[in-house]
Amino acid sequence: MPGAEIVARIKAALPGAEVTLTDLAGDDNHWAAHVVCPQFAGKNRVAQHKLVYAAIGDDMGGALHALQLTTAVPT
Repeated sequence: MPGAEIVARIKAALPGAEVTLTDLAGDDNHWAAHVVCPQFAGKNRVAQHKLVYAAIGDDMGGALHALQLTTAVPT
């Protein structure tokens, strides 16, 4: 899955999110994402990650094989 599509999906599902992607293998299939989002406030890491994975939907594990996540609340 192209990085631009990953960013677009996350931003569409989580308005105001800041997303930084790193292609880990050069294959558009293994990415690391750092997502800073106001909707993460008051949620634990598992809940934050679930919000991001929900934005990717059924393509997680298919078109997108791996997404290493780091999440944070804006300061």
